[in-house]
Amino acid sequence: MREDNCIFCKIANGEIPSETLYEDDTFRVILDLGPASKGHALILPKQHYKDICDLDGKVASNVLLLASKIGGAMKKTLGCAGFNVVQNNGKEAGQTVFHFHVHLIPRYEDGPEMVSWVPGKVSPEELSQTGAAIKSAL
Repeated sequence: MREDNCIFCKIANGEIPSETLYEDDTFRVILDLGPASKGHALILPKQHYKDICDLDGKVASNVLLLASKIGGAMKKTLGCAGFNVVQNNGKEAGQTVFHFHVHLIPRYEDGPEMVSWVPGKVSPEELSQTGAAIKSAL
């Protein structure tokens, strides 16, 4: 299913031009128009899924394989030292377009710091309580 008013549906299905790196029956991979670094790409499914919780199982199983393939090509051609695979779910998590997508962000030696955090501290009791709450919903 596609949504008529979704910009990523339109890009993924070729209705809006993009710099396409890869395309098959399920995905289109494009360069991001607002890149975090040189080569920042987006993996877009051609079908509309709001977020990872809405994602079809077959699409989910293939997205990391595609991320590996594109990320490997980035390392070979762009000279990046590595890359981040970033996927946001919900406004509070940084999702701004509500069409499932994956960011592939090349990382360069001495490049800017991004996608990082300061590890917090938690007691064993809190870990146990949090774990029990999540497990109860599975």
